[in-house]
Amino acid sequence: MHLYAAYLGGELTVGRMGEDHEVVFVVAEDMEQARRAAKEKWGGGGRSHVDALTRLDMIDGYSVALRQSGTGDATETEGYN
Repeated sequence: MHLYAAYLGGELTVGRMGEDHEVVFVVAEDMEQARRAAKEKWGGGGRSHVDALTRLDMIDGYSVALRQSGTGDATETEGYN
């Protein structure tokens, strides 16, 4: 199993032009499974598609290791205030 970051694009709400985007993280065996799992996490309205998908094995010299320890997601997000 590997950790993937997916950049999703999808339909905007009615009356808006363009596309909505969000980043989600998924654990999957391969890219195709990760693509399907990411699309299931789409939080917007309408259909989504994957604009980019990256397997995360090493970040800034740190290896990424996965260990199952529960269910769901535990993430920390900070906006610009």
